[in-house]
Amino acid sequence: MHRYFVIYKPYGMLSQFSKEGDKQVLADLNFIFPKDVYPVGRLDADSEGMLLLTNDKSVNEKLLHPSKKHVRSYLVQVEGEFSVDACEKLKKGVEISVDGKKYKTLPADNVELIPDPEFLPERNPPVRFRKSIPTSWVQIDLIEGKNRQVRKMTAAVGFPTLRLVRIVMESLKLDFFNPGEIKELERSIFYSKLKLS
Repeated sequence: MHRYFVIYKPYGMLSQFSKEGDKQVLADLNFIFPKDVYPVGRLDADSEGMLLLTNDKSVNEKLLHPSKKHVRSYLVQVEGEFSVDACEKLKKGVEISVDGKKYKTLPADNVELIPDPEFLPERNPPVRFRKSIPTSWVQIDLIEGKNRQVRKMTAAVGFPTLRLVRIVMESLKLDFFNPGEIKELERSIFYSKLKLS
């Protein structure tokens, strides 16, 4: 039987079940997943937010291939006062390094400065701030997901990422989840919200 889960992956946790060093993994969550469930895509350890898990093997191709143009939205806290010029550059696509090669990102679906997202839970541990340097929040919507892409994109326009949270995939939202929280969805809802059917 196919099963479908949405989790808020906490900061510092690897997007995998098998142990690696002293990092937390999905097996450390207070939940017993079926043995054949696996993550769809990844979030690196220092990113947090929406991660999908399923044993429906067709979801990977349907959701992650860039040709499918499925939108993912990220809230990104960056160091410095993010500029309109930086937004425009990201909208057009910027050059980053992927596997040691230069890569021009696809144009971002949307990039906009946003107020502090007060609905986000506090990060544990908190982001380290420097009093002399302001920070900004930006929402970035992409249809591709290369390794550490959002971090590389903000760095390419001069604004290092301090905190990165994936909050939306298509119309599936991480509303009012807390880190480590898990919800199981019926197939029809999962497929509909992710525009897979």
